[in-house]
Amino acid sequence: MGYARTMADRQVARVHVYDVATRESTLLHVDAEVLLEAPNWTAGGELILNGDGILWRMPADGSQRPRPIELNEIPELNNDHVLAPDADTIYASANDGHIYAASLSTMAVRRVTVDGAPHWHFLHGVSPDGEHLAYVALDPEEGWDSGTIHIIHADGTWDAALTVGRGPDDGSEYAPDGEWIYFNTERFSHKPGHAQIARIRPDGTGLQQLTSDERVNWFPHIDPTGRSAVYLSYPPGTQGHPADRAVQLRLVDAAHDPQAWARSAIVVELAGGQGTINVNSWSPDGTRFAYVDYPVGVPALDRGQE
Repeated sequence: MGYARTMADRQVARVHVYDVATRESTLLHVDAEVLLEAPNWTAGGELILNGDGILWRMPADGSQRPRPIELNEIPELNNDHVLAPDADTIYASANDGHIYAASLSTMAVRRVTVDGAPHWHFLHGVSPDGEHLAYVALDPEEGWDSGTIHIIHADGTWDAALTVGRGPDDGSEYAPDGEWIYFNTERFSHKPGHAQIARIRPDGTGLQQLTSDERVNWFPHIDPTGRSAVYLSYPPGTQGHPADRAVQLRLVDAAHDPQAWARSAIVVELAGGQGTINVNSWSPDGTRFAYVDYPVGVPALDRGQE
């Protein structure tokens, strides 16, 4: 369909890993050709990213450059893709509005969502038992302002809305224990675009606001141990989750504690936004996370691309 993002003149995509203990980032790869986005971190020590409408894989130590994943007969993909607990299946949203499941070992693909739904599906979370997916439902006519959180069976046989009415909501992701779904929402503000982080029970109860500040906060990701969270923070007044902004990555210790979100720490400031951490990119042991920035005018060649 040709919806995949491309880079501006002299812009590059840089893949980094941030270490929570040392509070330092390591640059893994610089790419001047493919606008790489949204890393996942596999149990086998690889990063899965998207770019040019397909998925790519690379070692999480940066020892090799990204290689395309040749999935069988799948439409152009966007940057919403999440690994399943079985360590082989990856669920991904395509630009035809559907969610697909693919095997990273066999490359076999099946479509999860069915024809006839009144909305598009943008995947963001897989339950810890692998049985349910959390996604954002968008009305094709109303677009991003219509986003609500839904849960669907992983085989596509059942679908239920967790949020209804005024939003918009986005970035829905399960906690590692399955007790909460974390997401960003404008439900707590009358200022257009002023998204904050919230959580809700998988049965649709217990909606709770977690951040409340002047910045615009998106894409909360809880680490696999449940200790920490990272989220993307835009400058005040930002609407949506645009690319190429001066943004922050903020770290939350004791993420299970609602009060801890008010004490988040700025750990990275970068040029990015859309594509930086759209999906969960924590390492399996919860000690590091991957992210992408998109500066202009820096050298294109670096370790991982030599």
